[in-house]
Amino acid sequence: MRVLLTGGAGFIGLHVLRELRSRGHEVRVLDSLRPDVHKSASGQPEPDLLKADVRDASALDHALHGVDAVIHLAAKVGLGVDVNDMPDYALSNDVGTAELLAAMARAKVLRLTLASSMVVYGEGFGCCSQHAQVRPAPRNEKDLAAGRFEPPCPICGDPLEMGLVDETAPYDPRNAYATSKVAQELYASNWARLTGGSVIALRYHNVYGPGMPRDTPYAGVAAIFTSALKRGEAPQVFEDGCQRRDFVHVRDVAAATVLACERHMGGVRAYNVGSGTPRTVGDMAVALSAALDGPKPGVTGGYRLGDVRHITADSMRLRQEFGWSPQVRFEDGMAELARQ
Repeated sequence: MRVLLTGGAGFIGLHVLRELRSRGHEVRVLDSLRPDVHKSASGQPEPDLLKADVRDASALDHALHGVDAVIHLAAKVGLGVDVNDMPDYALSNDVGTAELLAAMARAKVLRLTLASSMVVYGEGFGCCSQHAQVRPAPRNEKDLAAGRFEPPCPICGDPLEMGLVDETAPYDPRNAYATSKVAQELYASNWARLTGGSVIALRYHNVYGPGMPRDTPYAGVAAIFTSALKRGEAPQVFEDGCQRRDFVHVRDVAAATVLACERHMGGVRAYNVGSGTPRTVGDMAVALSAALDGPKPGVTGGYRLGDVRHITADSMRLRQEFGWSPQVRFEDGMAELARQ
């Protein structure tokens, strides 16, 4: 199969590229090499790389010639909590995806695998002893500053027991990045209805592993912790360290992405991509400190308004329908990350 891979020079993209080639696919890479993502990039690291922005219609027309399917990873990623970043998220992710979809329609390329994110769910849902399943309200700065980190029931204020979120949960984006990911999914669904194309939206969880960028706002907490430890500093954990996430290794994500590209043949469907084993941010900090024989993590009580407290999803749909399962154990992945 001939595949156009957008964002193929990025962290996840390079692993997807290797997976595609290992499975015998012909790959064309399109990447803008934007400096805020590729700080060390120079020239064209791939002979088949087209250095272009996904908002460039003529470049897309060229890139899509003779292609059977598209894997769309190119995006501005990060926290999305600064209101001044909103225009860049909208231009890079919303407009970029719309331009790609329009170009795919012109080229009559009808298979899209889209990199989405678990952030589309917001806080997911929780169970209240009085009101059953409810969606937590956004956390406010007054509570966070006072150290009240757990989102309460929006009706009675009682504590919630947070649950796994499956793909039927409604959208609840709580920052600019999350909103742009919802927009990408909706544009792709519109495109599929108009063209008869097929879309798989892969809602990645907290991806980590070799090649993860360091010391950037887009790196993720694992890279930030590792960078601190290699400077001999204790990793600094926000809130109380009990925020739950699903940390999934980048090679497992790449395998899921290529499998989805190969298997899906019609319609629009979303899949969560996670390890299936929730961990706390504190767990990650402790594992990295142990792997590097570094100082114990510090818990700061700090916070970022707009961050979600817990988001862990059920990845059973991907396991059952595609036969995928994660292969990298958390402990092994953390040790590998610490060594890079």
